[in-house]
Amino acid sequence: MEMSALVKQVGSVLNQHKTMVVTAESCTGGMIAEALTSVAGSSSWFDRAYITYSYESKKEMLGVHETTIQHHGSVSRECVTEMVLGALQQSHAQVSVACSGIAGPGGGSADKPVGTVWLAWAKQGHPDIVTKLVHFAGDREAVREQTTIAALEGILAILKA
Repeated sequence: MEMSALVKQVGSVLNQHKTMVVTAESCTGGMIAEALTSVAGSSSWFDRAYITYSYESKKEMLGVHETTIQHHGSVSRECVTEMVLGALQQSHAQVSVACSGIAGPGGGSADKPVGTVWLAWAKQGHPDIVTKLVHFAGDREAVREQTTIAALEGILAILKA
């Protein structure tokens, strides 16, 4: 599905549920928020975005624990779980999405190669946080775009759950 059609679908479902969304982004640098706000009328369902690229911003803005980053790294299930919960707690939204990954071209390792991305989604009133590990191919822009699409698809999935 084309990105703009996907965003329109996400907006429509958010409107139907009278739900606002918040993003907590690292590797996408605001691309998810940009996609969501590219649609007219998004102010009725988009609350805010946290672009937490540095360790410090993840800790200060979203409440990610220092020990989480030390023991698991910022590209981990544990980190995106804390990011997605922090975004939900620090906003007026009912649904949140978070991502952290290695877009490249550098920064990868044997354990976490370029294209490794963790995503998480949370919904107020639902105890389960959905997390997903993906390995995207392509250059930096391709990884960021694929992460954005996965984030939007995940918003749809959590709203329909």
